[in-house]
Amino acid sequence: MRAIVFRCFFLVALVFLVTPSFSPAQVAVVVRSGPPALPVYDQPICPDEGYLWTPGYWAWDPDGEDYYWVPGTWVMAPEPGLLWTPGYWTWDDGGYRWYPGYWAPHVGFYGGIAYGYGYPGEGFYGGEWRGNVYRYNTAVTNVNTTIIHNTYNTTVTNNNTTVNRVSYNGGNGGTTARPTAADMGVSREAHRQATPMQTQQQQTARSNREFHVSMNHGNPPIAATPKPGVFSGSGVVPGREAAKAPSPNANRPNTQPRPEAAPNTPERPNPNASKPPENKPPTEKPQPPRQPSNPSARENPPKNPHEKPTQPPPSNPQPREKPPESRTKPQPQEKRSERPAPQPQPNKPEPHPKPEPPDQHPDR
Repeated sequence: MRAIVFRCFFLVALVFLVTPSFSPAQVAVVVRSGPPALPVYDQPICPDEGYLWTPGYWAWDPDGEDYYWVPGTWVMAPEPGLLWTPGYWTWDDGGYRWYPGYWAPHVGFYGGIAYGYGYPGEGFYGGEWRGNVYRYNTAVTNVNTTIIHNTYNTTVTNNNTTVNRVSYNGGNGGTTARPTAADMGVSREAHRQATPMQTQQQQTARSNREFHVSMNHGNPPIAATPKPGVFSGSGVVPGREAAKAPSPNANRPNTQPRPEAAPNTPERPNPNASKPPENKPPTEKPQPPRQPSNPSARENPPKNPHEKPTQPPPSNPQPREKPPESRTKPQPQEKRSERPAPQPQPNKPEPHPKPEPPDQHPDR
């Protein structure tokens, strides 16, 4: 009988050991109002090999009924080969529900929240395990390569054109990401709860009123720490307001599209810059009126004001030699006008219209 009881006790204990454990934070937490936006901060430098980055997040204090910021920090994985999936808030059944983070062989769904530094909203690009050695992607993590040599560099491209710091999924203004087939596969893997050092990080932030939204209004005094529980000294990174941040991508290394919005601004001044050259040719167009100011053009109009303005446009600039020939031609015409002039017939009434042609020649 004792052997049977012992066997039953052994089986129950074995079930507890094999079943994935969950942290106390995994107790259902539903809040009516959503969390604030993610603060802007820089990632502290990695303290040593083997540390993995866990991003900061807004947690809920049921006693104070207030959100408080848990700073991001570098932590040691429970065992080699495990990666951290951050927790996230999501709109569910008329409230915001918290899904805590966990350790697993792969990174699963975390609500499409752009935590930055390897967590662009889907997947993880901050590093990878090669056997029992963790290698860091220096393109998105702050690592001193003179000390840590297990590194590589792979640029992370973010296709999202809209950059925001929303910290929850669904609801009004939240992210619209949904779990993929790969995310569903990760959810079926064995999960490990947050380490005691991570729990210490959360409890330390909760006990300090300056980390609560009612005190900092979404701008915590410390946004990230080099190690869990270290809230002072070198390596501690303060938070800053998003409005005062130099760019909205401080939490998103290599998501410069962030350089792409900037290139759009130079494109707008380019058409404006092209307009002034278009204004230059109209300044050259008023030059044709200067041509009538030439002496050759002035000499022609007195002779025939109606005929010669039409001649210069079709003619080439060389026919300027023809006007002197035209000058010689009017001379014999003047001689012809002199011949009818000496005709002594003033007494006749009819010759009076004949002197009219000589009157036109003197006008010229």
